[in-house]
Amino acid sequence: MHDQPHTRRFGLPTATALVMGNIIGGGIFLLPASVAPFGTLSLLAFVILTIGAIALALVFGRLTQRDPRTGGPYVHARAAFGDFAGFLSAWSYWTMTWVSNAALAVAAVGYVHVLVPGHDSKGVNLAVALLALWLPALANLAGTRWVGAVQIVSTVLKFVPLLFVAVVGLFFFDPRNLGSFNATGGSALGGLSAAAAILLYSYVGVESASMSAGEVRDPERNVGRASVLGTVGAAVVYLLGTVSVFGTVAHKDLANSTAPFSDAVNAMFGGHWGGTLIALAAVVSIVGALNGWTLMSAQAPYAAARDGLFPAAFATKRRGVPTVGVLVGVILASLLTVVNYTSGSSGLFEILVLITTFSATVPYLLAAGAQLYFLLSGRRDEVRTGRFVWDLTLALAGFGFSFWLVAGAGYAAVYQGVLFLFAGVLVYVWMTARREGRAEAADGADGADGADGADGADAVTVERARQLTT
Repeated sequence: MHDQPHTRRFGLPTATALVMGNIIGGGIFLLPASVAPFGTLSLLAFVILTIGAIALALVFGRLTQRDPRTGGPYVHARAAFGDFAGFLSAWSYWTMTWVSNAALAVAAVGYVHVLVPGHDSKGVNLAVALLALWLPALANLAGTRWVGAVQIVSTVLKFVPLLFVAVVGLFFFDPRNLGSFNATGGSALGGLSAAAAILLYSYVGVESASMSAGEVRDPERNVGRASVLGTVGAAVVYLLGTVSVFGTVAHKDLANSTAPFSDAVNAMFGGHWGGTLIALAAVVSIVGALNGWTLMSAQAPYAAARDGLFPAAFATKRRGVPTVGVLVGVILASLLTVVNYTSGSSGLFEILVLITTFSATVPYLLAAGAQLYFLLSGRRDEVRTGRFVWDLTLALAGFGFSFWLVAGAGYAAVYQGVLFLFAGVLVYVWMTARREGRAEAADGADGADGADGADGADAVTVERARQLTT
């Protein structure tokens, strides 16, 4: 009863904001400049990736209809392939979340310096990054009511200026700024693949509603809707924003730009106030993403702990939020941030960011594989029998998109990520051994009780027979 005033299940708008807010972080503000060297074919790559991301969103919606518990990809991987696959999904996702949060916090520092210049030092940078981590964590610890409120407000505050630039930019669109279709000088297919490799991770976060399904009102319906609506909303901002920036900033300038959206605003209206506006939108965007990803960092270990695959403390919930998971995630992200600013080298930080690039793909692959398994193993009644062909197509598209994510991660990311993934095997062995040890101890206690009961019954029978014979 004490927690009830702080607990509120997410409705469709909040769940949609969670998906959209987690997809749109800080990377969007550099995205047009990142893909400009490939030419306008990068827009085609974006369209293809959007189709794959929507297919994956629909797969998560179908899977949640089958099992609407918190944990999303973990729940479905475990149901299809057993404890070990479920653990790998949870371990990979958990790793990705807290390392990504550290990277987001570091990214926020640069935008804060645009708003408040002249305070660039390691101490100040570290303080700003830690503040960016802990403010969303405090909102999470306050309960789902606060998580939802912060997510909706931050999503609106970042969506409106980005959409404003995207729409208004169309009125200032000049085709002469676009440059060539394929600016790489090589084959169009090669340029398309290269652009896609950069854009692939733009849609990480599509699973957010599924991961928090237990906190979503009517998850069987709303998780799928929120996943698709959030992905489509993010795609609109991505595509329209990139088109507008391409059309308002000359291609040769855009390819070397460090603040493409700011350059676009300045080109549209003149002056230099665009940098401040976009920097403010970027800070809001990153804080909103950190709010959602902080919750995600607690959901995967919570679901695994509920099944005995993570330490039991992670299953503790207060005010609808797994508080231990939130605290552990923000502490690990804070430690990584401290290392980044005090070690004198970003080597460790860069390695861990590479790990997250691969780690994000593992839960997607396993979830899409789980859907294929359910469809092809005679359990079609659990995933809409009447839509078997459509569901199979979606599952194959989602698996293909996830596989593309792995390929786009690069050799270094896959190498580092696989090493860290295998390191989790030790944790799985430890947790499984503890769980089986407790189970054996409980069975032994039950057996002893049963034996004592049997001995007592035998004694009563013997005594009764002696009385009858005498």
